Amino acid sequence: MDYIQLAFDLLGNPWIRGVVGLIVVGVIFFSAIVMVWLERKFLGDIQTRPGPNRVGGRFGLLQLVADAIKLFTKEDIVPENADKPVHAGGPIVALTSAFLMAVAVPYGVVSFEGSEYLLAVTTMDISALYVEAVAAVSIIALFMAGWGSNNKYSLLGAFRNIARMLGYEVPLGLAVLSVAVMAQSLDFVQIVSRQEQLAWFIFMQPLGFIVFGVALLADLGRIPFDQIEAEEELIAGVFTEYSSMRWGFAFFAEYLHAIVGACLVVILFLGGWSGLPFLGTLFIPPVLWFVGKVFVVIMVMIWIRGALPRVRIDQVTDLGWKVLFPYSLINLVWAAAVAMVVS
Repeated sequence: MDYIQLAFDLLGNPWIRGVVGLIVVGVIFFSAIVMVWLERKFLGDIQTRPGPNRVGGRFGLLQLVADAIKLFTKEDIVPENADKPVHAGGPIVALTSAFLMAVAVPYGVVSFEGSEYLLAVTTMDISALYVEAVAAVSIIALFMAGWGSNNKYSLLGAFRNIARMLGYEVPLGLAVLSVAVMAQSLDFVQIVSRQEQLAWFIFMQPLGFIVFGVALLADLGRIPFDQIEAEEELIAGVFTEYSSMRWGFAFFAEYLHAIVGACLVVILFLGGWSGLPFLGTLFIPPVLWFVGKVFVVIMVMIWIRGALPRVRIDQVTDLGWKVLFPYSLINLVWAAAVAMVVS
């Protein structure tokens, strides 16, 4: 019996796909743990300090295990006047949003006996639109955390989040729409296929790549766009009143969204799981190409955090509405013109 072929055939079973979905969720969660460790070590190198090095050898490989034990054993304190269901639901909604995004992302293809099998939990014709819609749910999660805490710093952080999202969701959506126009599809698989036929979209619409990258950083709330939890101004922002694993869930939700965001950058602009332009895959499996590109994008995110300062909230909104929004419209017109020429 050909067990490899049997495994691929079983992927057509909805129950098996459910199990695969759980595996993907587990892999994404583990990737978030690795990203936390990687960020702490890389930031240490940027700031000329050792970083975690006390648990698990000189590289601090078990530091996150120690942190997890600490979070699980700490007391879970909820403010007396908090709206408890809303307060508890914030981190859960944020985690759910990240996982729902992850299951719609294809992670590469596997070739076997002349056939190619897509490594994805599910496929849909509007996967790009679906991910954009689900990503917007995280806005609700952060507002739930700020409103339900009954804390002025948390509420102010929630309002800052709304102001930031209003200015960046539109350019982000227009950048995705520009990619869809050039690829003539909202399907991630078709977008990658179109880049294999033409070129990586980072070369065909560099302005769209810049708009998407900046808007994505703002959407993720990473430096220089972390105004919702500015320690010097808001203590911990929307998560001020969270402790124990409630805070841990909110913390991991941030990194899960960052990993999925890196996957989106790779799929939309860096050719997905395809190899280098004019060179092909160089006998490297497509999945490894995808993982390698995601790793590079994550390292750039970490480098930006270590290199740039936080900007003011008024500067953030001005950048979104006065700079990124007009440029995203220009890029959309450019993408439409190029699509007409190449088709």
